[in-house]
Amino acid sequence: MSSAGEGETFMSQISLQADETYMDERLDKFLSAMLPDQSRSYLQKIIKDGNVLVNGEPKKSSYRLEDGDEVTADLPELKSPDIEPENIPLDILYEDDSILMVNKPKGMVVHPSAGHYTGTLVNAVLWHCQGQLSGINGVSRPGIVHRIDKDTTGVLVVCKNDAAHNAVAAQLKEHSITRKYRAIVHGVIKEDEGTVDAPIGRHPTERKKMASGVKNGKRAVTHYRVLERFQGYTYVECQLETGRTHQIRVHMASIHHPLLGDTVYGPAKDSHHLEGQTLHAMVLGLIHPVTGEYLEVEAPLPEYFENLLKKFRAMSRN
Repeated sequence: MSSAGEGETFMSQISLQADETYMDERLDKFLSAMLPDQSRSYLQKIIKDGNVLVNGEPKKSSYRLEDGDEVTADLPELKSPDIEPENIPLDILYEDDSILMVNKPKGMVVHPSAGHYTGTLVNAVLWHCQGQLSGINGVSRPGIVHRIDKDTTGVLVVCKNDAAHNAVAAQLKEHSITRKYRAIVHGVIKEDEGTVDAPIGRHPTERKKMASGVKNGKRAVTHYRVLERFQGYTYVECQLETGRTHQIRVHMASIHHPLLGDTVYGPAKDSHHLEGQTLHAMVLGLIHPVTGEYLEVEAPLPEYFENLLKKFRAMSRN
């Protein structure tokens, strides 16, 4: 395989096996499905540069896979720009020497990635904490132990040192952290409460989407409880047992109650002109990494969410 060029560093080599699902699929399309965070042009470049082997031999992007093909790839990662602290106001719900709990606004990306190197929560936290953050997740994700989607609002915990990071990460892995969300969904849910227990994995054909019930999906469990019913909509509380990507959005869509404003998993047109899904991480509770005591914080509903509830209550009264 070719060596890294100037300004590049190799990530660890990844190995993939093509099963019958991907028989006769182009190599670049297969990699795109397996590595959804990478652009197709980037993947085609690493194939062209000889950084992708099929059964030990370099192949072209147009190579058609056969069942059982072993695909290995070295992913040269261009060094990202330095992540700069930025004086962005933070809505702080709790803070001490170990952790910071913030109420993330709608539209804010949690950590820098391609195309999002400024204006992220990490930029704001770097400024606020003057660089005193855990380094476990690398230079682009200091302090970040979990994340919520760009258009989801609410509580997020940030760790100021590695000991706190490890303690919170262990609780996330054990599913012992309390995470309660508020959402407005399409349709009227008849039962007062329920549980969606369905594995979640990458969508087989749409690489930026997740899907429930897919082959090789990871276990995912969401408990929901109806808070209010309106004409054509339901206000619910969702409690996460696991924390998969887009979990609440995927699970509620799977029972035919997609989130209001979610044009990815719900109706393509949003008549309420919202900025993405109506989803708010309201409650987060954990065992404090230093005191060992249970700490729970609550983020108030954002104004747009409160206004929607008022609007639907008024419509339901008429």
